[in-house]
Amino acid sequence: MTTLKVSFRGTSLSSSSSPTSRQHISDSVAFSLPKKSLTAKFPNTFIPCPPKLRLQASSGKKARASLSAIVATGVQEVLPPALTSSSVPPTLFDGKTRLYVSYTCPFAQRAWIARNCKGLEEKIELVPLDLQDRPSWYKEKVNSTNKVPSLEHNNEIKVESLDLIKYIDINFEGPSLFPDDPAKREFAEELFSYTDSFNKSVFSFFKGDGTDAAAGAAFDDLETALSKFEDGPFFLGQFSLVDIAYAPFVERFQPFALDVKKFDITAGRPKLATWIQEMDKNVAYTKTRRDPKVHVEIYKRRFPAEV
Repeated sequence: MTTLKVSFRGTSLSSSSSPTSRQHISDSVAFSLPKKSLTAKFPNTFIPCPPKLRLQASSGKKARASLSAIVATGVQEVLPPALTSSSVPPTLFDGKTRLYVSYTCPFAQRAWIARNCKGLEEKIELVPLDLQDRPSWYKEKVNSTNKVPSLEHNNEIKVESLDLIKYIDINFEGPSLFPDDPAKREFAEELFSYTDSFNKSVFSFFKGDGTDAAAGAAFDDLETALSKFEDGPFFLGQFSLVDIAYAPFVERFQPFALDVKKFDITAGRPKLATWIQEMDKNVAYTKTRRDPKVHVEIYKRRFPAEV
């Protein structure tokens, strides 16, 4: 039995943080604890640090999944330094599960977000690589394409970011990141397929090969997609793998387009603006996010003709 003591100072604790979420929780609990403390006991649960608690009357697997998701957001992970060509490699294929990423790669960030959303910080070791000084052992023993992300699991290597986020969701415990609704699953696959076209349209714009109109059309497609389901602000209504697929790229496109191209991707796109705001509230995602200024500088080096 693990005991968690949470201190509150003039804090109002509620089962819902927004009017939208309150619509779906009819039996919520709200109270305030000024300058008091609350001790909560969670059987067989390891809690590395006090998480934010959102109380919801629920039971069974759904309650356990909800608790897992909340606890996951409270894990204060110390990010390891990126490994270089001179770094000592990990002991490969020793039964541990490792996620090989780069802190600057949006494709790797997808898998990193999925790991965090599932609450797997303690079960999937993060192994960051310096892509400018890549270790030779990575290509030789982990991923022959020399790309990230890669997942070392059950002494096998899994690759490709979209495949990886699905694999992590299916093969590890934690809240499901994919809906059961057939219509939503079908639309999700359409959006997964569109990611490459979306990225290419925006990159063409950044390189000077595309027009403002073409780039605008790509973001209009996101606005339209976000309008399909009305049960939440995300692509499938509720947060899912689809949001994980797009977030790392929008995170980079938005500041560079505004800074260099003077192009506001949210202008005239209220659904997209709201989606970005909601993503910024997701702790599992924000723990992977970098400073927008860093993205701008990286893209300025990548697209120097446009600066």
